[in-house]
Amino acid sequence: MADGGGLAEAATAAASPPAPAPGLSPPLGWRERLRARLAGTGVSLWFVVGLGLGLLYALRVPLRLCENLAAVTVFLNSLTPKFYVALTGTSSLISGLIFMFEWWYFHKHGTSFMEQVSVNHLRPLMGGTGNGLSEPGSPSSNRESETSRQNLSECKVWRNPLNLFRGAEYRRYTWVTGKEPLTYYDMNLSAQDHQTFFTCDTDFLRPSDTVMQKAWRERNPPARIKAAYQALELNNDCATAYVLLAEEEATTIVDAERLFRQALKAGETIYRRSQQCQHQSPQHEAQLRRDTNVLVYIKRRLAMCARKLGRIREAVKIMRDLMKEFPPFTMLNIHENLLESLLELQAYADVQAVLAKYDDISLPKSATICYTAALLKTRTVSDKFSPETASRRGLSTAEMNAVEAIHRAVEFNPHVPKYLLEMKSLILPPEHILKRGDSEAIAYAFFHLQHWKRIEGALNLLQCTWEGTFRMIPYPLEKGHLFYPYPSCTETADRELLPTFHHVSVYPKKELPFFIHFTAGLCSSTAMIALLTHQFPEIMGVFAKAVSMISRTCVEYL
Repeated sequence: MADGGGLAEAATAAASPPAPAPGLSPPLGWRERLRARLAGTGVSLWFVVGLGLGLLYALRVPLRLCENLAAVTVFLNSLTPKFYVALTGTSSLISGLIFMFEWWYFHKHGTSFMEQVSVNHLRPLMGGTGNGLSEPGSPSSNRESETSRQNLSECKVWRNPLNLFRGAEYRRYTWVTGKEPLTYYDMNLSAQDHQTFFTCDTDFLRPSDTVMQKAWRERNPPARIKAAYQALELNNDCATAYVLLAEEEATTIVDAERLFRQALKAGETIYRRSQQCQHQSPQHEAQLRRDTNVLVYIKRRLAMCARKLGRIREAVKIMRDLMKEFPPFTMLNIHENLLESLLELQAYADVQAVLAKYDDISLPKSATICYTAALLKTRTVSDKFSPETASRRGLSTAEMNAVEAIHRAVEFNPHVPKYLLEMKSLILPPEHILKRGDSEAIAYAFFHLQHWKRIEGALNLLQCTWEGTFRMIPYPLEKGHLFYPYPSCTETADRELLPTFHHVSVYPKKELPFFIHFTAGLCSSTAMIALLTHQFPEIMGVFAKAVSMISRTCVEYL
């Protein structure tokens, strides 16, 4: 995999003419700036080091280096093992205290204390001008303060806009593999959705609806199917009974479409009746809402059947008509179904038009919105993109826009690239997803991987960019650069939504800074040396004498 950090630096270098929009390109970390500065001054640095060593060798006689080193060697040979025990024990204690302080500071502030000292005090001495921290009063600082004041609720679970059919797809997977693709928690959420969308307080007026109200509450699939047939015996025009049979009993998409067409015929009839009586009482208005929900659900599933059977233009027409006829139902995210179908048609202009309407700051984002926007910008440059060329000459404006779009998508959901790049195996998407979680990443990649593969070089650009751009986001578990902070409850919710045989992706994890690893290693090594010196003074004495003999040999050689 190509290193994304180099592309990120090239992106920063190419961003000066013209300057990128505020907030799109985060500042480089101190490690990247130090690496770039050392790379830029590598020749002069080696020259200074060589000059210093040559000067030291030339002055070895006036400075009496050999005599001083010999004196130090004699002094070290005269030391007893107790001194080394005390020295290493004291070093272990001090490094342990530093390690504990670093650990406490990291958990409280999300960064390393030594790293902050290096950034704030050492980098200016080395000529660094940029500041990775937001200045008070800056737009980024104000945005972070606003998001910190925002009262973030618990992780909200959304219904998957592209959920599969239980009978025709989920059950067939179970027959082939013997594994259950849906968890009890996921199916329980679906049962709650069905009761919310397909029932109302006036169900007692129609016996078939009374039976279906009980059917949606049944846990056993055969019992639900049996109740649906009982409802059809009472009323052959019970739309919700056809819906249940299409979802759970039909073993093919063709059978599901046939049952949904029967449901559509019955649902339109009931919907027209409810429209005529909607203003008579609050009960009639509730009944109209229920019948509207049923009709929208049926048309949407018919569009998905057409999409799965290859009649994509018909699916697009149904979705467009549905969005025009029932605009309040944007909460169902029908536009995400439309985007996927338009991508299959390779109608990229229409995809851009849909994104222009729904990729708005006031609307909730999704992986489909963010990654589709990145795909469109990647499409314009991916066929001619080369990491080596980009690192050498920098990124063009179009390539910069593509990198920034990928950065935005990765920040929203960092789990998606692993599935698009096939670093993790895909499973059937659940019926509910958690936005910015692993479940959403699976649902997106399951349907959109083919669209990324179709565009030449798109996955190559994603592979070269996503890791570097994600590393530029400062601690995404605590801060948000373009979005609100990454929710910490995604792992727990995803484990409830996804089957047990799937390894849930918990990336990004907050990586421990280098100085915590360094102080932990220093504390452990010095403590081990102190213990060995105390327990085996003779062996450690021989080891110390061997070290002194090696140093003496070096002195004599000089």
